[in-house]
Amino acid sequence: FGLQLDPQREIGRWLLVTGVVLALTGGLLAFGTKLPFRLGRLPGDFVIKRDAFTFYMPLGTTILVSVVLTGVLWLLRRRP
Repeated sequence: FGLQLDPQREIGRWLLVTGVVLALTGGLLAFGTKLPFRLGRLPGDFVIKRDAFTFYMPLGTTILVSVVLTGVLWLLRRRP
């Protein structure tokens, strides 16, 4: 249909997006203790401790991360 993609431009765009995501993740990890909430300790994160067994299910954190990533990807795909 006449639509031609420039491979270098597409690779450059994805590298920039990946870099921004990595920088934001690094910032969350570096300054995570100063945030008003703690990832991995949100309501809905389950921890079951027994004598020699610990089960951890970060359900609340998983849902939060999923919603945030879905919103970011939706915004990125919406732009022409």
